[in-house]
Amino acid sequence: MSALFTTREIPATSSEIFAAFSDPARLARWWGPAGFTNTFDLCDFKPGGQWLFTMHGPNGQNYANESVFAEIDPPHRLVIRHTCEPLFTLTITLQPTPDGTLLTWQQDFDNPDFAQRLEHILRPCNEQNLDRLTAEITPPA
Repeated sequence: MSALFTTREIPATSSEIFAAFSDPARLARWWGPAGFTNTFDLCDFKPGGQWLFTMHGPNGQNYANESVFAEIDPPHRLVIRHTCEPLFTLTITLQPTPDGTLLTWQQDFDNPDFAQRLEHILRPCNEQNLDRLTAEITPPA
């Protein structure tokens, strides 16, 4: 196994969801698992643009991240290449549904052993990330 898939139907349009990725201030608010915060050093949201940031864990540990926005096709598809360890490509697709948008989150790891060994951590973290995205997009009831 080298790929992890997560899907979620979000009660919002593809454009509304895409906007939460394309606006660095919004992206910094929701990116990452529950309890994490972010400091963005660079978020050049364009094809080939760099994304350099630090995720701050709830335990006080900092995690440096380097990525490239490999492909941007608003409001349907976004491909992010994580260029520091662990190496992976994240492909996000947005497909309209009668009740909103189906988001597919496909994380392809270069090292299948890493993905398999940490799947029990990665899957819940990806779900938490989508929980935070959904909260960013949908106003409280």
